Amino acid sequence: MKYRALTVNREFGSGGGRIAQTIAGWLGWKLLDRDIIDAIAYAAHVDANVVRHYDEHVDSWLRRINQQAMRSAALAAGLELGEDSVFDAEQTVKLSRKIVEQAHTEGNCVIVGRGSQCILQHKPDVFHVFVYAPYKERILRLRNRLEKGANAEQRIRAVDEERARYLQQYFGKSWTNPHLYDLMISSHEDEDSAARVILHAMTGQEPEPRG
Repeated sequence: MKYRALTVNREFGSGGGRIAQTIAGWLGWKLLDRDIIDAIAYAAHVDANVVRHYDEHVDSWLRRINQQAMRSAALAAGLELGEDSVFDAEQTVKLSRKIVEQAHTEGNCVIVGRGSQCILQHKPDVFHVFVYAPYKERILRLRNRLEKGANAEQRIRAVDEERARYLQQYFGKSWTNPHLYDLMISSHEDEDSAARVILHAMTGQEPEPRG
């Protein structure tokens, strides 16, 4: 099978984002990660910081109720709400889906998160990977990456729980369900080694030596 796309989902602190970037570089493929935020902001005509707030997040129950109340009240009054006044996590998911599907259509892309393993689950030319790492190792990595004074343990729990809720809420799937992935791999040894294993599993190739 010749794959045209790779999806990379990851535990926070596992290095999955950097692994995706490394593989994209080796293959000469487009990387869709944080630039998805910019694409959504452009399509929705909202600030990128607004999109970043909802990226891979689930709206609280109260916010969903309030958004519905806003829409109902506006319709009852014969008004149309502006795009940015109703922009929420659901809108982010809808636009993410369109961007992921378009990226697959164009091919030669590595997509990080955003439910891509579900959106493209039944595409035979997509390889799906989940990257994880031992908890203690993730803490050590994040202490070197996060802002000074940040609580790495708390951030890991919060981000992982949010990513799991995101997939369950919008795709009805368990984030760590092995049936969503062609490969689940630990980056325990190091990120470069994990990237090499993924590349070989997907293409049967080794990265070109850097010179």
